[in-house]
Amino acid sequence: MFAERVLSGMRPTGSLHLGHYHGVLKNWIKLQNEYPCLFFAADWHALTTQYDDPRGIEQATREMVIDWLAAGVDPKKATLFIQSQVLEHAELHLLFSMLTPLGWLERVPTYKDQQEKLSNKDLSTYGFLGYPLLMSADILIYRADKVPVGEDQIPHVEFTRELARRFNHLYGREPGFEEKAKEAVRKLGSRNARSFEQLRTRFQQDGDASAVERARALLQEAQSLSQTDRERLLGYLEGTGKTILVEPGYLLTEASKMPGLDGQKMSKSYNNAIALREDAASVTQKIRRMPTDPARVRRSDPGDPDKCPVWPLHQVYSDAECREWVREGCRSAGIGCLDCKQPVIDGILKEQAPMRERAQTYLDNPALVRDIIADGNARASELARETMRDVRAAMGLGYRQGS
Repeated sequence: MFAERVLSGMRPTGSLHLGHYHGVLKNWIKLQNEYPCLFFAADWHALTTQYDDPRGIEQATREMVIDWLAAGVDPKKATLFIQSQVLEHAELHLLFSMLTPLGWLERVPTYKDQQEKLSNKDLSTYGFLGYPLLMSADILIYRADKVPVGEDQIPHVEFTRELARRFNHLYGREPGFEEKAKEAVRKLGSRNARSFEQLRTRFQQDGDASAVERARALLQEAQSLSQTDRERLLGYLEGTGKTILVEPGYLLTEASKMPGLDGQKMSKSYNNAIALREDAASVTQKIRRMPTDPARVRRSDPGDPDKCPVWPLHQVYSDAECREWVREGCRSAGIGCLDCKQPVIDGILKEQAPMRERAQTYLDNPALVRDIIADGNARASELARETMRDVRAAMGLGYRQGS
């Protein structure tokens, strides 16, 4: 059996904003305490749309990693690395391109959506068409079984699962597979072997998914099996062959509840964002200048919090008592708009304070960030090399570099 492992990446866009923190980084911080995690800067993915001007990618990557560390991502608990520094990603992507039907790429939901949104760019490139394949390589190279995604990204995980199944079906049939699998079944002992065969029949003939789970548990508990025999029996169980690549599952991430300064989703492109490490004076000024309920022309005019862009920020930063104070004060004109905004300012500054403090350590000593990334690159490369040894052997390319 393969170990539990979480993988997630972000395209380098430079300094992150509070929407990134509430939408992604808080979840990463939670996951790093529950599973082995790999978090990477997807700099090659940035090239799918920035191929004509890549000059800022390196600096944007550095700024983004500092923000991860500032937010509380811990390099002692998670592996942080840069995609382009682990060349096995590119090799696996290349090999996948040999076996992936073109129609699979063209039907990815975000392909046409992104083309329409970025109509000012020439995206008639293989890199753009093939980015789901690179994303699959990112996941499968680490045999990650858990990928945190939003609902809109679930099709990418399903694509990756389908690709892993296709690969295992094409290349998992080692010579003499059936005989080797049956020999491995005998190693389970007569009672467990009989149970395994019954569960295998129930799954393959009746489609009973629970039989797969029970058979997997039986294999996990079997002390007499080598790792190779376990993988072989997983393939025999599911009718694919030896399991070389792990089909990932997804961990559904809640959509960010962090609104922008205009009430829309927080985004750099909307010019409505607050940076993760933005200085206190700038944050204060931005919140104070936010538009409010248009009905409140004068201080004495009553308003409606539900029509005010500041109100969604109270959902993030204010407790129930404060929110009730805002509702009552706004509707009765008992408080002014600046009064209403102050708890939000206080909440944001309180959240940012430890981030700015952590970031300063890395800004004062850039070598720390370089060392963290170098260590992460090395750990990620070791895992990637293990997978590629098995992939090459399965595809008849095991002579590469004497492996």
